[in-house]
Amino acid sequence: MEDVLPYILVSVALILLAIAGGMVLLRRRAGRPEVTPPPTAPSLKPGAPAAPAPGPAAPAAPALEVPAPTAGRLVRLRARLARSQSAVGRGLLALLSRDHLTEQDWEDVETLLLQADLGVAPTTELVERLRTRTRVEGTGDAARVRAMLGDELLALVDPSLDRSLATGHDARPAVVLVVGVNGTGKTTTTGKLARVLIADGQHVVLGAADTFRAAAADQLQSWGDRVGATVVRGPAGGDPASVAFDAVRTAIESDADCVVIDTAGRLHTKVGLMDELGKVKRVIEKQAPVDEVLLVLDATTGQNGLNQARVFADVVDVTGLVLTKLDGTAKGGIVVAVQRELGVPVKLVGLGEGPDDLAPFVAADFVDAILDA
Repeated sequence: MEDVLPYILVSVALILLAIAGGMVLLRRRAGRPEVTPPPTAPSLKPGAPAAPAPGPAAPAAPALEVPAPTAGRLVRLRARLARSQSAVGRGLLALLSRDHLTEQDWEDVETLLLQADLGVAPTTELVERLRTRTRVEGTGDAARVRAMLGDELLALVDPSLDRSLATGHDARPAVVLVVGVNGTGKTTTTGKLARVLIADGQHVVLGAADTFRAAAADQLQSWGDRVGATVVRGPAGGDPASVAFDAVRTAIESDADCVVIDTAGRLHTKVGLMDELGKVKRVIEKQAPVDEVLLVLDATTGQNGLNQARVFADVVDVTGLVLTKLDGTAKGGIVVAVQRELGVPVKLVGLGEGPDDLAPFVAADFVDAILDA
C-alpha cells in the first residue's frame, strides 16, 4: 500500500492541473466576440424544384432617337444643295446679267442647261421663254434677271404637282413599296423614310424584302431599332414576296399607320428580276392595295437614271421619285428631266449621309438654292 500511494498522489495532482487548465481556457473564450455564420437557404421539401439561380442583369435598352422635324428640312439643307448646283446658278446669272446678249451667249446658256441634265426639250423651252422675257424686260439688272430666271425655273420644276406621300388612311395601314437598282441607296432611303414618317407622328412597320443581299435585313433592322419601328424579316435567300406579305399582315394586326417595304436592288435590264418585282406587288395586293411605289434614283447617274426609270415604271406603276446624292456631283436638271419622262413628281431628295438628310422636295426651295449658290 505504501508503494501505491505515491502513484495515487501523482495522479490526483495531474487531474487537478488538468481541471485548472480547462477553467483558464474557458475564461479566455468567454472574452471573444461570437461569429454568426451566414444564413443558409431554407431546406426544400422533397420533390420541390430548386429555385433558379439569379442570371446576369439584362442590358438597358438604348434610348430611341427622335428624328428631326420634316417641315423645312430642305431649307435647312440648302447650303449643301447650293454647293452642288453652284456652277449652274452662277453661270446662268452671269450670262443673263450682261447688258447685251449675243447669239453666242444664248448658245452658252443652252449648253449650260444641257450639261445640267435638263434634257433637250426642257432646255429648248426654257431658252425660248427667256429670250422672250429679256426682249421685253431687258437685262443688266442682276436682281431683275434673278427674279425672271427663278420664275422660269420654277415653272419647269412645276410646283403644282402633288408631292405628298399617300400615307394617311384611317381604315388600314398605307403600303409603300421602295424599288430601284443596286447602289442607289435604296435600303438606306427606306430607313430614312421611316424616320420621316415617325417624325410626323406615324407608327411604322418596315418589311425587309431584300432577301438577296446578305446585309440588307440587318441594315434595315438597325434603322428600325433606332426609332422603334417594327421590322419584319425572313431567312436569307427566302421568298421576298412572302416577307412583304407578312410585313403587311403585321402592320394590319398591329394597327400601324404605314408599312414601308424595301425590295432587292435589280438591274432594269434583267427581265426575270423585274418580273419578280411585279410578283411582290401582286402578292401584297392580296391584303391591301399599294399606295406608293417610290423609285430611288442616284441623281449623279444623269440620263442613265432615266433609262432605269422607264423600265421600273412599266413594271410597278411608279407614283413618286426619290433622288439621292443630290448634294454631290449631281446636276439639278435631272429633277425636271425625270419628272417630264415619267409624269410623276420628285417627292423626296437625299442631301447627305446623316440619318435626317432625306427631305421632302419643295420646288420653290430647290430653285432658291440653285440661284443662291
